[in-house]
Amino acid sequence: MALSIEDIKKVAHLARLEISDADASATLAKLSGILGLIEQMQAVDTTGIVPMSHSQDLSQRLRDDIVTKTNQREAFQKNAPMLGNGSAELAVAEGLYLVPKVIE
Repeated sequence: MALSIEDIKKVAHLARLEISDADASATLAKLSGILGLIEQMQAVDTTGIVPMSHSQDLSQRLRDDIVTKTNQREAFQKNAPMLGNGSAELAVAEGLYLVPKVIE
């Protein structure tokens, strides 16, 4: 794709940048080089090449998926506050903490 000075100035205007003629020609040279490199990369035949997720052939060390901690829900819920209203029950029901309703 061939760019012109007018294209550079239009993009600069859209980006709300003030650009001089010297800066526009320097930017034109840089962007033309980048677009040329992209065209070269697109010209390479990549049929039959499997995409990689990483540039190096590495594998992640993973641990075995084994449960190492026991369920301590009852022990944690013993610290729950009392229901209030003179009740001696903990603010817990069916394994869940009970909280006051704050939204009508």
